[in-house]
Amino acid sequence: MTQHDDTATNPALAAEPMMEWWQQQWSQGVTPMARMQMAWMQSMAEAMQFEAQFLKTLAESGQKIAQSFDGDTPQTPAEMQKRYQALISELTDAQMDRMKKAAELSHDFRRRVWEEL
Repeated sequence: MTQHDDTATNPALAAEPMMEWWQQQWSQGVTPMARMQMAWMQSMAEAMQFEAQFLKTLAESGQKIAQSFDGDTPQTPAEMQKRYQALISELTDAQMDRMKKAAELSHDFRRRVWEEL
């Protein structure tokens, strides 16, 4: 019995190449979307990491301020001003770093999407 005879008697065998082709097309269509979603999730994870770092800096700054009030030695207004200026400088640098990373995030996301496509 030949291949042609098999497909004539069993239509499922004739449809097999079509099913293989369809499965390949379907899986190729899903893969780019999954890759784009993965790139988006990586970008979101980075954004959350940046925010966590900024919140950590805020918490550390608040802790330093609280420690300055708990000190046993009285501080002069000049010492307090110097300490506050240092803390504000740290917070300003952290905020600027946060904004810089946020601006880079959209570029990184676009680059990732293009790499996946």
